[in-house]
Amino acid sequence: MSNIPKISDSEWQVMQVIWSKSPCTANQIVEGLSKITKWKPKTIKTLINRLVKKGIISYEVDKKDKKTYHYFPLFLQNQCIKAESKFFLDRVFNGSLNAMLANFLNESELSPEEIQELKDILDKKKG
Repeated sequence: MSNIPKISDSEWQVMQVIWSKSPCTANQIVEGLSKITKWKPKTIKTLINRLVKKGIISYEVDKKDKKTYHYFPLFLQNQCIKAESKFFLDRVFNGSLNAMLANFLNESELSPEEIQELKDILDKKKG
């Protein structure tokens, strides 16, 4: 997990498209992001190249059209979420899960259903 490079907010948006449509071309990624961002295609292609350089995604060259690349993730989405969660926990809460949970719980309005769901999760953890 620690070998997963840090992914910026913009790169996360690119990854969301790649995880949902993998393998996909740069044009498919641009099309997917044009629905949710105002980024220019050149910006998106720069983000794709950053992800390739970081080793988060890779590509295969199309056998028929040698100019088309098909991008795919090298890490599962849940692997990246775990790595990002650990990074956030370490950076913001000094690694303390208890401090993070206490902060979020104190700052959130929870429904009775949500409270029960949290209790059920904690009960399962107890064993």
